[in-house]
Amino acid sequence: MEKGSLATTMLYSNALQEEMKLLIYTPANYTPMMTYPVAIANDGNDYFQLGSLSRILDEKIEDGEIDEHIVVGIPYINSEDRRQKYMPNGEKHDAYLTFLAEELVPYLEENYSISDAPDERILMGDSQAATVSLLALVKYPDVFQQAILHSPHITDEVLELVKDLPKGIDYHIYHAIGKGEETVHTKDGQVKDFLTPNRQLHEQLDDQKIDYDYVELEGDHTWKTWKPDLPKAIMRIFHK
Repeated sequence: MEKGSLATTMLYSNALQEEMKLLIYTPANYTPMMTYPVAIANDGNDYFQLGSLSRILDEKIEDGEIDEHIVVGIPYINSEDRRQKYMPNGEKHDAYLTFLAEELVPYLEENYSISDAPDERILMGDSQAATVSLLALVKYPDVFQQAILHSPHITDEVLELVKDLPKGIDYHIYHAIGKGEETVHTKDGQVKDFLTPNRQLHEQLDDQKIDYDYVELEGDHTWKTWKPDLPKAIMRIFHK
């Protein structure tokens, strides 16, 4: 099996005023003579290390089950930095959304042969990383129109923001949540119910009349639950 390449680079963000680490997967037969759909994975290091994302992509591309994609992973620094960037009440949240749409995408357009079609740009994330992926679709529908969401952290504020999801956009969203996520022990020492708010999100998105898949998995709020589902999510959103 031919393997894609995974490179590490740094990109300075004016919006965030910091250097951002990027993990960039290019398929084995990547050539600048072609254009490629692109996926951006928030919690990017977790997707590549815990989710074995490179292996899944190599296998599905080799088998002809998905088109070749470029995938960019954005690691987080620590849990507090993650919350500040990914959650809508975080001090760095708006700047992070600006980074994704107005800095990272132009950087990729300049340095890689990526598609300029918003329906060939995918955002991925688990937990709070799924939250920011969803909210980027709300704010930047002209940049991103596809998402893979595993167990997003859904608050009342997020549900309100999702009501502003623009109408008439051909969104493609895959949304999964574990049935055991009624009691999630968060890193700030709290116990929260993730399942009920995700079911509320499901109702809202289902009413939008978009291309939307919702799955309830056997499992809890960990990569033990998400990793086995990732190939299915990839097949659904990275389809040929």
